[in-house]
Amino acid sequence: MKFPFNVYLPALLVAFLTSFFSLPFWRRLTQRIGLVDDPGHRKIHRTPTPLAGGFAVLAGIVTPLFVAALAFTLNFPWSHLGEQLARHGLKPANREIEIAAIVLGALGMLLLGSLDDKFELPPAVKFAGQFLIAVLVAAAKVRITLFVHNTLFSYAVTILWILTVTNAFNFMDNMNGLCAGLGAIAAWWFALIAGMDGQYLVTLVALLTAGALLGFLPHNYPRATAFLGDAGSHLVGYLLAVMAILPHFYTRQRPHVWAVFTPLLILAVPLGDLAWVVLLRWRLGKPIYVGDNNHLSHRLVRSGLTQQRAVLLIWLVATFCGALAILAVL
Repeated sequence: MKFPFNVYLPALLVAFLTSFFSLPFWRRLTQRIGLVDDPGHRKIHRTPTPLAGGFAVLAGIVTPLFVAALAFTLNFPWSHLGEQLARHGLKPANREIEIAAIVLGALGMLLLGSLDDKFELPPAVKFAGQFLIAVLVAAAKVRITLFVHNTLFSYAVTILWILTVTNAFNFMDNMNGLCAGLGAIAAWWFALIAGMDGQYLVTLVALLTAGALLGFLPHNYPRATAFLGDAGSHLVGYLLAVMAILPHFYTRQRPHVWAVFTPLLILAVPLGDLAWVVLLRWRLGKPIYVGDNNHLSHRLVRSGLTQQRAVLLIWLVATFCGALAILAVL
């Protein structure tokens, strides 16, 4: 079935425009409340920079969802939006609890990251917050099974996955545009795969995420007037983790067991970087939660690339990995 672009394109554009044009408001607000990243150890910027990106991205995602919910509720007589969405499987019938849990989880991650940005939470407290949010999502039946029909196993794997991907993107937020760009690329590939299978609600959520991140990127790359901060990187990682759970990768069209590993290809760059730095810190006897300059981006810069070119190269690698994932499911 062809993509219903009359639904998808407005969603993508509204997410992009909301994120892009709301960023100055969020930048002023975060400056006013002191939510800024000051220059210091391991920092590449020279002036305090507002940590406004996560708020703009979430606004870009929630605003179109709110408009769609309003259209359903009021049943606008001048619009056939409700009928179009229902015809293409986009009407969230019987999925209200699932969607509400995902949105609440996103708000929770944004709040948790904001508290960490402001007060530098102890690692145990931050991990506990991530864990509780992951439990909330799993309880809403947004879960991984991996062909093992056991509730305890499903909870454990889902929670581990959300924690891993969330922290992988948190770790990758170390250069202008890197985390947001990787998030937009991954969201696009998830949207494409879900759309190919007719999983249109998943496609819509993925496109909203991609649009919101693309709307933030001009404010963050190549020169940054705002950062994602822990609030934004937590949000991006969480959204990508959930996006990898929602689609059914193992389908009648793809009856191969290896299809369930498609998300690992799409997220290969942040997951690979996380594995590398954790292993390295463990071998050096350092706490895995203490930051350093041994990430892929830092190593590329030390090899002679500029920061902008290092980010572009990593984006290219992530795009290539996503393309491989598409070829694997065809």
